[in-house]
Amino acid sequence: MSSNQNQETTPEKAPNIDRERIRPVDPKGYICPESDDGHSPRILLLYGSLRKRSFSRLVSEESAYILRYLGAETRSFDPRDLPLPGSVEPDHPKVRELRELAQWSEGMVWVSPERHGAMTGVFKSQIDWIPLSDGAVRPTQGKTLAVMQVNGGSQSFNVVNQLRVLGRWMRMVTIPNQSSVPKTFSEFDDNDRMKPSPYYNRIVDVLEELVKFTYMTRGRSDDLVDRYSERKESAEALIARVNSTPG
Repeated sequence: MSSNQNQETTPEKAPNIDRERIRPVDPKGYICPESDDGHSPRILLLYGSLRKRSFSRLVSEESAYILRYLGAETRSFDPRDLPLPGSVEPDHPKVRELRELAQWSEGMVWVSPERHGAMTGVFKSQIDWIPLSDGAVRPTQGKTLAVMQVNGGSQSFNVVNQLRVLGRWMRMVTIPNQSSVPKTFSEFDDNDRMKPSPYYNRIVDVLEELVKFTYMTRGRSDDLVDRYSERKESAEALIARVNSTPG
């Protein structure tokens, strides 16, 4: 099941953060004041493994602690029991849950292991269940995205590169920074918390940037994704409908 984590991150929950060097992101420097009330950015975290000790899940959980420290609200989706795309109707409870979380979010964090040089099927199935449009709603268009991957061996960027392509296909604003953690099994302690390291610091960098980009774009997303081709198509559809109306 998905989790709506306790939204307060105390120093004990993010012990590796250097509090003299980081602070919650002040929305005043980033938001569009005419259309943004300054509420906490809503971030959905997705991960790509069903293993009992899944390191993509552990990185996503560590990311949630950091995001909440930075002032964001987080939710996660548990991909267990999510059917394969096309095998059931979209009203399946797990599919409906995922789609509702996608609509709730203003930004996302995607974390996948690398398997045979690519993202896992577990991760790709989640994205395949999120439609580009759902009636008049586009669940992902104009929302921000941060991409990360975990590796069992040496550092690779195959998955983050693929996730960037996927994010572009979903019409998301993928931030410049990214994270790839090599030998991820060695980066977590016996309590499943990430150890202090340059890889941890990079994840903080990525999430800090994500929060800032989310503040900057969410109040402007309608303008950012407003397209000439779609306006033209809409106008032509309206003309066709009017011309076909008896009278």
